[in-house]
Amino acid sequence: MNYNEKISRKSFIKAGAFALTIPVFSKLSLETKAASKIGLQLYTLRNDISKDLLGTLKKVAAIGYKEVELFGYNDGKFFGKTPKEFKAILGDLGLDPVSGHYGAGVDNKTSKGTLSNEWQRAVDDAAEIGQKYVNCAYLTEKERDTLDKYKSYVDLFNKSGEVAKKAGLQFGYHNHDFEFKQIDGQIPYDIIAGQTDPKLVKLELDLYWIVKAGLDPVALFKKYPGRFPLWHVKDMDKTDQSFAEVGTGSIDFAKIFEARKLAGLTHFFVEQDVAKRPAIEAIDISFKNVTKMKV
Repeated sequence: MNYNEKISRKSFIKAGAFALTIPVFSKLSLETKAASKIGLQLYTLRNDISKDLLGTLKKVAAIGYKEVELFGYNDGKFFGKTPKEFKAILGDLGLDPVSGHYGAGVDNKTSKGTLSNEWQRAVDDAAEIGQKYVNCAYLTEKERDTLDKYKSYVDLFNKSGEVAKKAGLQFGYHNHDFEFKQIDGQIPYDIIAGQTDPKLVKLELDLYWIVKAGLDPVALFKKYPGRFPLWHVKDMDKTDQSFAEVGTGSIDFAKIFEARKLAGLTHFFVEQDVAKRPAIEAIDISFKNVTKMKV
């Protein structure tokens, strides 16, 4: 073997060794990216926020959350702050306001910044602070007590989606469990998911509520593939089905996250509607457990 052949062989061995490390580096990169993109629905901390907005957000950032989903927008304000003020606060803390929750406003005409009242303004303000998604968060009992009312949301959601699209945002609908209870032999969720325009109306799947309804999230992904860019990652207590810190309950998140591509997942948010311990402690536990999941 001459000198050049030795160099070539040595280079080949080095190249082969590097190639073997690529999957490892890729996996670590993906895991790091996943951990850095763990989001939080701020509704979990509603009581803390009402007392100390800035202090609470600092704790959220200190735990390691990088993305947040907002709630409570009203009359041009986010937690009492103008879009410019709130954007500055989040920017200083390194928190990205990916998404926000809004009311339908059908049963409450006085609230400003719902799908039915000053929606354009709400969308414009969402765009100003950097949101990518605007979601209908909830339908009150009066807003959903008949099948005809659900059917009326097909048009309202499509129109809301058109307004959002023109501003460069995506509209979506966030579920609970009541949408999966039959009314006159039909499942209301199938009206929302099946009759709205898939491009204008996406679906934010709350994993706790879909499991509480007795359904398999993956089966829903198969039925409406690519419609679920956002998830609420929320666990269920093993004993009484109450809300639990992520990773401490009964929901099989590994199985669900395996179907993330089928769902069309782009962002997910930890949420816990009610905590049995201080909410800050609860979201800290959830963050650490989600990080361990390498989702």
